[in-house]
Amino acid sequence: MEFGILSTAEIGIESVIPAIQASEHTVGAIASRDGERARTVAEDMGIERSYGSYDALLADEDIDAVYNPLPNSHHAEWTRAAADAGLHILCEKPLAPDAETARAVFEHCEERGVTLMEAFMYRFHPRTERAREIVSEELGAVRHVESTFTFRIGDRTDDIRLAPDLAGGALMDVGCYAVSATRGFLGEPNRAYARAADTYDAGVDSQLAGMLEYDGGVTAHVTGGFDTPLTNGYRVLAEDGWLRARDAFSVDPDQSVSLTYQVDGEKRTETFGGVDQYRLQVEGFADAVERGETPRVDRAETVNNMAAIDALAEAAEHGTPVPVEHR
Repeated sequence: MEFGILSTAEIGIESVIPAIQASEHTVGAIASRDGERARTVAEDMGIERSYGSYDALLADEDIDAVYNPLPNSHHAEWTRAAADAGLHILCEKPLAPDAETARAVFEHCEERGVTLMEAFMYRFHPRTERAREIVSEELGAVRHVESTFTFRIGDRTDDIRLAPDLAGGALMDVGCYAVSATRGFLGEPNRAYARAADTYDAGVDSQLAGMLEYDGGVTAHVTGGFDTPLTNGYRVLAEDGWLRARDAFSVDPDQSVSLTYQVDGEKRTETFGGVDQYRLQVEGFADAVERGETPRVDRAETVNNMAAIDALAEAAEHGTPVPVEHR
């Protein structure tokens, strides 16, 4: 499969383009609104073609799929445009600013017969699948989940993640991982509570902590933030034990990670050697396209994750609990 890259975003240059190039797939072209920037990146990364507009890349007849790492507010627009060009789309998270738009984007892609997958790379790490397996098959009834992803932006006040008009904010950027992990263990929540702070006075949340409520008094705490050092992990508390993973989302390709859990008083640790979760994501997406199968991160996963995010954001804004309108 030949990919085109929409923009010279850092995540593409540092992680996704190298992952594609390390796989059996290729990057054939890259585009930027700054044509010179696109040419420079193409030369540096061994990409054959570069374009000074996204439309020009979408018209490239050799491209099979696009990777879309544009700012959050542009994901839906250019995903639709790629679908109109008959291209499959791997789009950075979050796919859209809200669940309603995410649902509409999927419908647009389905009508045009192309595959769309939201890029939650951690879902493709073997540890993630093993953690879900342990919770569903070895642990007893889960009572509580805690999931966190934070890092420090520092003095980068011009960071696009702090821009309201680009759908920025900590919940959208990193809190979405915490929500995704929690839902992977507990399913869809009924209600959300949240508190947020805008410590940069930027008009978006720089930190948000929320609680998701489930039937039977089961709860989850989710946290995302730009104000504290890098922390990313989850902990699952069950009636007969627990499970814990550190460095759950941000994992280097050569990094060995572990999963520790206890069932009925017996504690175990499983270790996973280094893998490139971005490469596994690319390969999983391409395999789904080539086989005509539903991707691992499918429509229901994306839309329901956004529904929980919508509810958390609304709860933080109004200071009241909000029902989660999952589908």
